[in-house]
Amino acid sequence: MTNQRILSHFHESAELKIQSATVLAPHIAQAIEMMFSALSNGNKILVCGNGGSAADAQHFAAELVGRFERERFPLPAIALTTDTSILTAVANDYSYREIFSKQVQAFGQAGDILLAFSTSGNSGNVMAAIEAALEREMRVVALTGKGGGAIGKMLTDADVHICVPHDRTARIQEVHLVTIHCICDGIDVALFGGDVNE
Repeated sequence: MTNQRILSHFHESAELKIQSATVLAPHIAQAIEMMFSALSNGNKILVCGNGGSAADAQHFAAELVGRFERERFPLPAIALTTDTSILTAVANDYSYREIFSKQVQAFGQAGDILLAFSTSGNSGNVMAAIEAALEREMRVVALTGKGGGAIGKMLTDADVHICVPHDRTARIQEVHLVTIHCICDGIDVALFGGDVNE
């Protein structure tokens, strides 16, 4: 029974990734182009999400500031999930809904990108961050699932919505992980061309 459950996780994940590839590839390509353009113009990427999505936000920022698969200069990305003094002060003095939006207001500038993770598309603090980003003339790349929720309705034509076609949080997060690796790879190729293995 245990082995069968394990196998079903692997099979469902693999099948969803194959199914999502065709659907999401054009949107991922748009996100790469938008981020590369912003980084080339001296702008930065702010990243947010809750729980496992907070880990994805930090993972993405680490890949840009450190490296993905090849040596390069550091790229400016800030995970808004990491400063516990800011997070707890804002949550305590204002509300949990504002923990990311206050940071977007503090650090975001026109031309920057907000990369927003919400598997449900309905995370209140992520929605508030998107509102703050749009007010500051930033562009948004939203990674969601479950139909995109309220976040899908907030985005403008200038933004990018990468919505995983599934309702299970674990599977959505697994596709989000492949997506951020695709974006990191795409940025590196846009910067340097070719393939790391060439």
